[in-house]
This record gives sequence, C-alpha cells and structure tokens, in this order.
Amino acid sequence: MLGEEEELSVSIAHIVQKLKGSALHCQLEKEARKCLLSTDIKLETLKEDIREFLKSSGWEKKLQNAVYRELTVLPAPCHPAAPAEHIKEPLAYMRRAQASWEKRVLKSLNSMCTELNIPLARKRPAEEQKELLNKWNEMGTEEPDLTLFRPVYAPKDFLEVLINLRNPNYDTDQTSFRANLGLIQVPLKMKDIPELREFFGELNLNTGQLGVDDSTPVPPEMFENEHLRIGKKILEEHDSAAAQQYVRQGCPTALRAELWALILNISDQPEDILYYEQLKSNVIQHDLLSDSLIYKDVKLTASNDDYYFVFEDYLYQVLLCFSRDTSVLEHFAYNSATPPKSYIRGKLGVEEFAVVYPPNGVIPFHGFSMYVAPLCFLYPEPARLYQVFREMYVRFFFRLHSISSHISGIMSLCLLFENLLQTHLPQLFYHLREIGAQPLRISFKWMVRAFSGYLATDQLLLLWDRILGYNSLEILAVLAAAVFAFRAMNLMEVTSLAAAEAVLADISTLKVMPLLQIFLFATVT
Repeated sequence: MLGEEEELSVSIAHIVQKLKGSALHCQLEKEARKCLLSTDIKLETLKEDIREFLKSSGWEKKLQNAVYRELTVLPAPCHPAAPAEHIKEPLAYMRRAQASWEKRVLKSLNSMCTELNIPLARKRPAEEQKELLNKWNEMGTEEPDLTLFRPVYAPKDFLEVLINLRNPNYDTDQTSFRANLGLIQVPLKMKDIPELREFFGELNLNTGQLGVDDSTPVPPEMFENEHLRIGKKILEEHDSAAAQQYVRQGCPTALRAELWALILNISDQPEDILYYEQLKSNVIQHDLLSDSLIYKDVKLTASNDDYYFVFEDYLYQVLLCFSRDTSVLEHFAYNSATPPKSYIRGKLGVEEFAVVYPPNGVIPFHGFSMYVAPLCFLYPEPARLYQVFREMYVRFFFRLHSISSHISGIMSLCLLFENLLQTHLPQLFYHLREIGAQPLRISFKWMVRAFSGYLATDQLLLLWDRILGYNSLEILAVLAAAVFAFRAMNLMEVTSLAAAEAVLADISTLKVMPLLQIFLFATVT
C-alpha cells in the first residue's frame, strides 16, 4: 500500500502528464508568454506575477477544473511497480471473466459478418457519400433493411454471465445462508444502509431537494428561489467542484445543461466543434458493420419510446460519430475491458496488421442508444450533445456493461441491490425467490440502462443529477431496491415471475426523490 504522501505525488505526476500537451496547456503557455509583454510583470517577481495574471484572467479556474476532472476519473493510486492490468482491474478472476465475455461478443460479431457476407468496414462510393451528407439531418427517414441484423447481445445475456461468475479462492459452501439466496455469488465489499446514509447525506429528509420541495405546496421562496440563485452564482464562478456539490440537491431545469457541462469540464472551444466535424467526415467516408447495429438498436429502442422518438436523427449522428472517436480508447486505461481487435483482410493473426474495431473500442449492444437519448432534451447542438455524452460514457456508463470489482461497476450494483433487499425486505426477497422470480432478473435491465427508458424524463434527469453529484452509480441500486419496497404489498401477492414482472412493468409514474429519501432515511433498521 502507498502512504498518503506517495499517493498524492503519484496522482500529481499522473495529472501533470495527462495535461501536458493538451489544448489547455498550449493556451496557458500562450497566455503566459503574452503577459510577459505587460509592464506589470517584474523580473524579480516573475513567477508570482504570472500566477496573479493567470488568476485574474480566469485561466487559473480553467486549470482547476481540468485538474478536478482528472481527479474525478483517476483510478485509485496503485504501487508504481503495479502492472497496467492491475490498474484496470485488481482481481485476476474478474479480468479472466471479462476477457472471456469479450471473446464471446467478438465471436458473435464475426459470425454475423460471415453469415451476412458483409465486411467489417468499407469505403463508401462517392455517390453514397454525397447522399449520406445530404440526408445527415434526416437519417431517421431512411429505412434500411435490418431484418438479418441482430444485437450482438442483450442485457439478459450479460446477466447470465454475472450470475455464473465465481471467485475460485472463495468456498461458497462455507458462506452464510443469506449470501446464497441471491443470484450474485461473488464476495465484494458493499456499503450497508448506515454507510449509504452517510455517503448520500445531502439527500436526507431535512435538506431541500429538487424533485421534492418544488413539486409540493411549499412556497418557492423557502428553497427553490435560493437554490436557483446559488446555481447562477456557481455558473458565474465557473467552478466544477462547487457545481458537483450543488447538483446533489438537484438542478433547476433552466441551469441543468450548463451545470452538467461545467461538472464534466466541457468547453465550447472551436476545436471541439472541428473535432466533431472530423468524426462526421469519417462517418460519411466509411461504412462500418457496427453502423447497422446502431441503426437496429435505435429502431428497436428509442424510436419506439414516447419520450425519445423525436430525437432519432440526433441519436444516429451522435452514435455514428462516437463509434469513430479514437479518443474514447483512453478510458480503457481504467476500464477492465480491452478494446476488440480485427485484422486487415488476408492478414489474420498477424499482430502488426491488427486494428481496433470499431475505432472507439466499444461494440454497441441492445439498449446502448438509451444512454444518449435523455441528453437530447438538454443539448440542441449535436457537437455539444456529443461531447457531453462521450464524457458521461467514459466516466460512468462504461461501468454498466463491463465486468469489474469497482464500487460503481454493474457487478457491485447487482450485489448491493440484492443485499439491500435481503436486509430490509427479507420476506419479500424470500417470497420472490421461492416462486422463481429472483428480484435481480427484473431490476437488472433498469440498472444496466441507468433507468433510461423506464422513468419519466424529468425524473430520470433528477436521478442523473445525483449520479454526477456523487460521482457514483450506487444510487441506481438504491433506487431499484426502493422501487421494490414501494411495490412490496403487490409483489407479496404474486405467484410467478410473469406476475412480478407485470407489477413492475411500468415505473414511469414513480417519483425518484421521495422513493430514495424514504428508503434511505425513513426505513427503520
């Protein structure tokens, strides 16, 4: 283990390395050189004067936000001698399980490619490029024949892999009776209710919340007006850390887009728009097999959703550009997954001819487009929408479809959900288990999509406020358990999995914040 000082120096070295050569670093150097021409800069106090100039001109705040962003995504410091694979995932059996799952997914993709006799990638003819460019803003009107294409996998396939995962060093026969009741049989450290109450302290019943205090007959001057004023002040100060703390109590609708962009350190720089246009150009020039998977997924999910069908064109634009974005590959440094590789035709198995496929290293699965859909309500400009989605993905969403021991990983969320139900609703858990309706089989699809497509959009955005505020996905497991608690009386009467699924088929009328508050802070333990 590293000492506190060693941890700090490792983190500082990592952040300095990451920011060197970045656009911000170039801009800071440029501004520092420019300020040398000022008469206020004295040679004797050069360092202090430049610092003061950067502070007064707002560049110090931009640097702080960039550092804060790196701290937020930085994996826990490891020993300097630790291999890279330990940073990605410290448990060997988890790494093996993830590698095995990746082989299965890639095999599914390759078999589809062979069956349909379609190349993984091809250059579009000039006429096709022109046609796609003309239809870029109305791709939803296209009706390509996708009947032969199928999603590479669905959440239920992934759940089966998680259920069958075991720690080879752990004797399950010697564990407690309670632990064996659930589907997940992997021992991981979870928070209990007292620890969750402490972690989600700002959600307590005595603290004002958007999602509660703005939807009850409480005069707005008691909480809402002041909360809005503070939000505007934070935007003026341009402080990422303050914004993250602020959204724990929810975002006012009018400020949400700007506050989320601030937390995620999204800037409106011309080079960001240019980068998006380059990705668009790549989409126009080359056709990938994964494009058809994206089309199919949007048609199967968002296009049939009452809230999101109007954003079909946006979804195609963002997801097709995302599949070409090689900057996404950077997140594999702290993701247990490894980007899949394919080989140039005729060079199978020759490592120097291996290329990451798709270029961003992420194979879309059934429901993937639902990570983007809610963001369309906030960002009308495709370039900004794209930046926010990419940052949300590399911070949070990738953890929902990769096998890892991380506290926000899908495996931990499943275990936390089952632990909460077994501890606080033991009769319900036992009843559902006895009738063959394991609760996780119902709630998994909610968690793997971060509840997108299941909650009303206003409620979903309130939930995602808290994900950003706490920099954690654990709230998904808490909400899933809270939904079961809310419908417990109905669920105690069902006698089959189909009946249990029917009781929980529509959760779009539920209010997120009251459910979370009651489950965390009004449940007797």
